[in-house]
Amino acid sequence: MATKPAATAPTTSGSPREPLPSIDEIRAAQDRFIAFWGEMGTRWGVQRSVAEVHALLFIAGEPLPAEEIMERLRISRGSVSTTLRQLTEWGLVQRVRPKDAKSRDRADRREFHQAEQDVWKLFYTILRARKRREFDPLIEELDGCRVAQKGVRKTDRQKQHDQKIEELLELCQFFDGLANTISKSGKGIERATKILSRVLGGPR
Repeated sequence: MATKPAATAPTTSGSPREPLPSIDEIRAAQDRFIAFWGEMGTRWGVQRSVAEVHALLFIAGEPLPAEEIMERLRISRGSVSTTLRQLTEWGLVQRVRPKDAKSRDRADRREFHQAEQDVWKLFYTILRARKRREFDPLIEELDGCRVAQKGVRKTDRQKQHDQKIEELLELCQFFDGLANTISKSGKGIERATKILSRVLGGPR
């Protein structure tokens, strides 16, 4: 049986362009991204299933119901529910109404979720979440690692120990302040980063 030719996108002049990618090709590319994001998640200390659900919602670019996430990633409803709740708490996804909600059957009570699509907002959100989970406790713990309280006479060994702790704290507080500035600056840091990239000869 003859194979069906691939669809082509016409130009404004009516002449055909290169064949459009098939649904299978797009799905395969999405699957590669999901697998990659899941692997990276484990390296960042995030459960693979959490990273993969986020990857699917991000790369799909549209609201998806839990049932579709279950089928695509082959995970249980309970796992999807827990993961969506966690991603929502982190601010990476949100519950939304699909655009065709009014035309849907009233019996269709499925919940839809969508990931943040702006990559800069995504970066800020991940930065804030990781800072809250990892960096803030680090500073708090370091602060309690001094040998003696300030104002108390110290031995040379106590001074040496506390000096090392102070240096670590100063470094952590510097990056803490930098992370706060970045996460609150919005489009400002995006524009500044792109300008710096052009000055340094990076990609435009």
